[in-house]
Amino acid sequence: MSLEVKVPAVGESITEVTIAQWLKKDGDRVEMDEVIAELESDKATFELPAEAAGILRIVAQEGDTIDVGAVICRIDQDGAAASAPAAPAAEASQPAAEASAPAAVAGEPVEMKVPTVGESITEVTIASWLKNDGDHVEMDEVIAELESDKATFELPAEAAGTLQIVAQEGDTVEIGGMLCKIIPGAGASNAQAQANAKQDAATQKVAAQPAAATSGAQTYASGTPSPAAGKILSEKGINPNEVQGTGRDGRITKEDAQNAQQAAAKPAAAAPKQEATASNEAPAAAGERNQRREKMSSLRKTVARRLVTVKNETAMLTTFNEVDMKPIMDIRSKYKEKFKEKHDVGLGFMSFFTKACTVALQEWPAVNAQIDGNDMIFNDFCDVSIAVSSPKGLVVPVIRNAEQLSLDGIEKEVIRLAKKARDGKLSIEEMTGGTFTITNGGVFGSMMSTPIINAPQSAILGMHNIVQRPVAVNGQVEIRPMMYLALSYDHRIIDGRESVSFLVRVKELLEDPMRLLLGV
Repeated sequence: MSLEVKVPAVGESITEVTIAQWLKKDGDRVEMDEVIAELESDKATFELPAEAAGILRIVAQEGDTIDVGAVICRIDQDGAAASAPAAPAAEASQPAAEASAPAAVAGEPVEMKVPTVGESITEVTIASWLKNDGDHVEMDEVIAELESDKATFELPAEAAGTLQIVAQEGDTVEIGGMLCKIIPGAGASNAQAQANAKQDAATQKVAAQPAAATSGAQTYASGTPSPAAGKILSEKGINPNEVQGTGRDGRITKEDAQNAQQAAAKPAAAAPKQEATASNEAPAAAGERNQRREKMSSLRKTVARRLVTVKNETAMLTTFNEVDMKPIMDIRSKYKEKFKEKHDVGLGFMSFFTKACTVALQEWPAVNAQIDGNDMIFNDFCDVSIAVSSPKGLVVPVIRNAEQLSLDGIEKEVIRLAKKARDGKLSIEEMTGGTFTITNGGVFGSMMSTPIINAPQSAILGMHNIVQRPVAVNGQVEIRPMMYLALSYDHRIIDGRESVSFLVRVKELLEDPMRLLLGV
């Protein structure tokens, strides 16, 4: 049987790739998941693993540019046994075939693909594998964590058996893409399955040694730079033989080339430094000047893209006001113990601000509306999004029907959602559908800011830190705890009168909290 290997989807905007080089020749035998080629796009270099064991039949040649989804090669699985390698390798690989026989008899491998996790999510990133390649897994056991631009999901095993990982940690895979395979255990115990996997790996290692000795090299990839790494080494005049590869099978990665570049640059810097000193020029900067590069998470990339989109596609404007926080602080000081004793939750500022906003939103519905094409959608409910800073980036879980909740109900929802955000356990439903957002930069010490609208909403309220300042109260100068408020809004749907009136109404309700209780 011949298996067609096609160019995988390697990115949302990538439609074609170029074959940088074939690491195996036409007619060579390849093993499952062995890297057989390197593909280049306009953004990055990717490795192409074999999807099955067998004889390689190359279709597209080095230097060819082919579309995503096009056939790049075929693997003749039927001819795998007929193509016998060198005698020592064949004899050494025989125990490996025997060791893997129980798994083959057990049944067909179960292919696990990326499930549909949300209406607008087209790809996920593998955050971490919780089980190792070759481990035995049980049915419904969580084997990996997947990360989208909105949330983190757990991936349960769809069958019991031995895990074969296809996509690695950090890889971005489209919905429906292959993640791993599970070889059914056919009644074998966990210990037996793990023993088989270890024996298989050990036998393959023994089989590789005679072949390596015959060829005079460790593996085909040892000391070989990737196309990106080769380009860097060539530009810097560094011999690849002087670089230690840390990639798969000893391959020199782009990071290896960059590190080698830095290491080679240090001795060369000595001579210019001496010349500069001799010519009375400014000395070089003292101390370490290290840099580190980290890959942006899917969440942070999506947040960045959406914020830029909002700035470019909305008529965003910000209006400011200030609030005397003394009345609320007096209420908290007087009733916080009794409040916590009765409701089992603390009385914070967020419940007052959320409640005041829901009252003002119902009085000025344009602030609670949004634009959809040529239509304006007005909501008679208030789903308030609360911006929370999580370890993975900014998220905005939603408090549903906040206008119907009491102060203790709002506090409980804020605590529940904030905890799930910090633990990375928020669901898609808990982060979509908000009509208005509140963000509190004051917890980090911000005095003033212009928050960016959380699309497709039309307004966002920014809270800031509380500072003791002199203000005029009834003709007298007093020291009061003051907070600046900022309302950023889309001027296409919200007029200046509505935005200013909304913020003034929030100010009135906060400076006289009795209005919240009486509804006036």
